[in-house]
Amino acid sequence: MKFESDTTPTPADRHHPMLKLSLELGPLLVFFFANLRGEWLAATFPVLSTLGGPLFIASGLFMAATVISLVVSKVVLGHLPMMPFISGIVVIVFGGLGIYLQDELFFKMKPTIINTLFGVVLLGGLVFGKSLLGYVFNAAFQLDDEGWHKLTLRWGVFFLFLAVLNEIVWRGANAYYLPDAKAADDFWVAFKVWGTMPITLIFTMFQMPIIMKHSIEQPPEETGK
Repeated sequence: MKFESDTTPTPADRHHPMLKLSLELGPLLVFFFANLRGEWLAATFPVLSTLGGPLFIASGLFMAATVISLVVSKVVLGHLPMMPFISGIVVIVFGGLGIYLQDELFFKMKPTIINTLFGVVLLGGLVFGKSLLGYVFNAAFQLDDEGWHKLTLRWGVFFLFLAVLNEIVWRGANAYYLPDAKAADDFWVAFKVWGTMPITLIFTMFQMPIIMKHSIEQPPEETGK
């Protein structure tokens, strides 16, 4: 099984940068859509109602989209993206347990576990001299070693922040809306859409000065006869 193992993009990565980004973000967008339109999906596709409520339907579709994205990445790009592969394992394990046990706790803790895992992996990689973030964004841009180090450190801390924030939000919503479980679920879903994503986008925008400062010119692609 081949994974990304270098911060230098492969020819396939350079040819399909938007495809790579879509494969990594696509499953998350599917989850958001299914969360928002869970009742409509259940009414339109009755088979999905066997999974449970909106969060269960969203998790099931999220797992399916994750598997599809990994398969397409392997076939088209020739390798599996490391971080989406790791998160995919967590998604399938916790999503499967949540659906089987009909317990939404697994879904709500899933972002906490994934973000904690990413944060620990990124910061742990720096301890061993590896700027692992370069393996994820190697097709989007090229940075010098100092740039990858700074970005990896910042994203590692940011992932841990998201993990703590997710715990505060879902546990706080459960306590505030007790005993209205649906209202607590709706608040958490709204936070996922209108909280986490905007916060992440704003954080990403604030990294642009580092990206611009440490960008290096990509070497010309070699062509063979």
